[in-house]
Amino acid sequence: MSNKNQTGHNVAKLASKVLQSSTASNIQKTLAGSALAQTHSTKTTSSPVEKMAAKALQSDHYAKTTKSLAGSIVSQSDKKR
Repeated sequence: MSNKNQTGHNVAKLASKVLQSSTASNIQKTLAGSALAQTHSTKTTSSPVEKMAAKALQSDHYAKTTKSLAGSIVSQSDKKR
């Protein structure tokens, strides 16, 4: 069963700001790109990005922005995995 969740407006706005930022980390930019790719789309999160997002959510070392993006990414993952 594929996941029909899409990136919401607030997360898409956050992702756009992250991608334009010169100070955003590589993980933030990766998660932001994935989130934007899933805006108004039926695409699901790839396995490597899903694993990256899950690790970010489980760690205390990531910023709130990273965790917000990661939460959106995980919620849009393929439910079969």
